Amino acid sequence: MAAELDVVNLFFIAGATLAIPILAFLASFLLWPSVLIKVYYWYWRRTLGLQVRYADCGGYRFCYSYRGKPGMRPSILMLHGFSAHKDMWLTVVKYLPKHLHIVCVDMPGHEGTTRNTTEDYSIQGQVRRIHQFVRSIHLNRKVFHLVGTSMGGNVAGVYAACYPSEICSMTLICPDGIKHPCETKFDNHLQDLEQSNFTLNIPLIPTTPDEMEDMFRLCSHVRFKIPQQILQGLVDVREPHNAFYEEVFMKIIGEKSRYALQEHLHLITSPLQVIWGKQDQVVDVSGATVIAELVPGCRVDLLDNCGHSVVMEKPCRTAKLILEFIIQQQNARSGTKKSS
Repeated sequence: MAAELDVVNLFFIAGATLAIPILAFLASFLLWPSVLIKVYYWYWRRTLGLQVRYADCGGYRFCYSYRGKPGMRPSILMLHGFSAHKDMWLTVVKYLPKHLHIVCVDMPGHEGTTRNTTEDYSIQGQVRRIHQFVRSIHLNRKVFHLVGTSMGGNVAGVYAACYPSEICSMTLICPDGIKHPCETKFDNHLQDLEQSNFTLNIPLIPTTPDEMEDMFRLCSHVRFKIPQQILQGLVDVREPHNAFYEEVFMKIIGEKSRYALQEHLHLITSPLQVIWGKQDQVVDVSGATVIAELVPGCRVDLLDNCGHSVVMEKPCRTAKLILEFIIQQQNARSGTKKSS
């Protein structure tokens, strides 16, 4: 009987021990989903071997994550899109070789990078800040591969035009800043916003779970089933930053920035790859043709059944295409050196 009681007690203790983390998870999921989201990103950074660091530049601080060290392949600097953060690249980093030196930075004012009221968040202003970051971590000791998506693609293209000696090659993913011939669903929203003098809600700045779901539908062709609690958590995480997002949004759609990439295309000299989702409803895929016509030798990779959120919808394919392009360009440079 005593032995049986010991077994019962053992099961009770084991059950109670297991119940604690399970209950903690459920409580986080139901009551504090925003906490769960932050833990999720921390877990994946740790799993993928990414470390978070800060770079201080005369009172301005950049937050970034990195993996690996500079080696035979060029380092890769990744610039995220509007209202996102460095962790959006985790899905792509997962499929890149671990020996590559990868740097993902929070764009000016976003996430862990300094935000202030006097900052210039135009595309040109962000380019200057990213150059400051590149110099602060000595990334430009060797030429590197630059990757940018959406707003980050606009910044990356202008960066390559302004600092051509630092870039060996570049990948733009559904970049903003192009006069695309065909209108999108987002273009229609933008026209409505302008006609209302920006009194309507901005689709890319959701304030409720329903608006968050609408944003996912706008940005993604793939339909992700996201629990209501997670949608609420995403709203909670973003809500304190919405005023800042509005400020940045007004800057990047302003006259100075809206077509900045297209205005600088003629100055890009590094090999260029463009990746675009065929079903993009934010920045139309016809922009890829515009870029290809203005940049000789541009490689264009169009993805079927994919919208604007290429990094989220097709991470494995995206990583494969980027790596393939980097190797292709490196081999071309090696062949040129041998022949000369």
